[in-house]
Amino acid sequence: MPKPLCFMIMPYGRKPTYAEAGKGPPQMDCNALWDRAYVPVIKALGYEPVRADQDTGALIVTQMLERIYFADLVLADMTIPNGNVYYEVGIRHASREKGCVLLAADWSKPLFDVAQLRTVLYPMPEGDITDATAAAIGLAIRDPIVALARGRSPMHESIRGFPFAVDEQAASSMKDQMARQAEFQAAIRAVRAAPRAERMARAQALVAIHGVPPMTAPVAIALLLMLRDAAETTEHWTIVLAFIDQLSDELAATAEVREQKALALSYAGNTVDAVAALEALVATEGATPERMGLLGGRYKRMLKSASEGDRNRYLALAIDHYEKGMELDLNDYYCSCNLPRLYRARNRRGDEDRAQGVLKIVIAACERAKKRGISDEWLRPTLLGAAFDDADADKAEELADQVAAEGAARWKLDSVLRDLEASVAMVKEDERRARLAAVIETLKR
Repeated sequence: MPKPLCFMIMPYGRKPTYAEAGKGPPQMDCNALWDRAYVPVIKALGYEPVRADQDTGALIVTQMLERIYFADLVLADMTIPNGNVYYEVGIRHASREKGCVLLAADWSKPLFDVAQLRTVLYPMPEGDITDATAAAIGLAIRDPIVALARGRSPMHESIRGFPFAVDEQAASSMKDQMARQAEFQAAIRAVRAAPRAERMARAQALVAIHGVPPMTAPVAIALLLMLRDAAETTEHWTIVLAFIDQLSDELAATAEVREQKALALSYAGNTVDAVAALEALVATEGATPERMGLLGGRYKRMLKSASEGDRNRYLALAIDHYEKGMELDLNDYYCSCNLPRLYRARNRRGDEDRAQGVLKIVIAACERAKKRGISDEWLRPTLLGAAFDDADADKAEELADQVAAEGAARWKLDSVLRDLEASVAMVKEDERRARLAAVIETLKR
């Protein structure tokens, strides 16, 4: 009799892991993981192992779907957030009631939705998969695969009667919930589209309707981000903090809410508390470009009002955190765009070269984001700031015309004008400095 088939869903080749420094290897050899760890376990469990890339020809979509459906067992390695893997797991979950097991290295951080699913974790301290690591992986996954293979998929477990005998009353109830959700999201969009002077009052009115505890997590997060985006004054930020204080302990402890609370603390005037909150978040949840950028921004804020004795310390801390954030992801220009002015303010040997080098990274990241069609409200102001940091008067004049056509709000002029003025003050060439100063006067008007 032929053996039952196990179809493996995973990337192949050597892939970056995006693991946090010190918690996992920078790269992993997926082929070695398959050959040395997965294949022996699959065979020991009595299955014939199959992986898509080992076919003589590339699998077309219909072949891939057939194998996902007809395989007796499907294993999926979720260590790296991979679009193909996520899609294929979804197909199996929806099409078959049992026989799909998720696996991942114990240091991996899957995306939020997948992180909620039962996953077998295994040790992988190095990406090359030594014999010792392969043996440890096999020991960690063998018995859990047997147990979880008998479990029902999330689709079949969540939707009673799926796929052919779904309860129509449950379907009607869900449609009603989705209709209410659509109304709520439309109300959020209306607040964001309101004139800035009216935005916070409208946001508070919506919170009064939907923000009564206990709130579901999606509603609470949507209201929180709406309040954040409407906040302009210190009083507004205290409103944001008051909203966070009424959230459940479980929701308030999430990384997303803790980030927003730190930001609100800073703008409400408690920058020292904001720094402490962000450092605690990094210590427990790890560094991200966003968190490093928030920390760099808090130190930059403290720098503006620092005494002469503290100035150099805050400047060094701001530079250090922005550099760490930039190194985590060169495509994320939030951290890098702040560095040129700080390097020039420090003015050590080599700092002008550092500023010029980072400017190239900023501009390249912004141009890449434009080509990819990324919707980011800070893309335009970042490009404007880079033009001034680069003393590129031609580009600054060109962008000023775009500001006039699109409006100051879209370019966040209220937020960036002070930085533009700081950049102009550092330009040494008289003619360029005069042209850039003239652009600022135009922008102010």
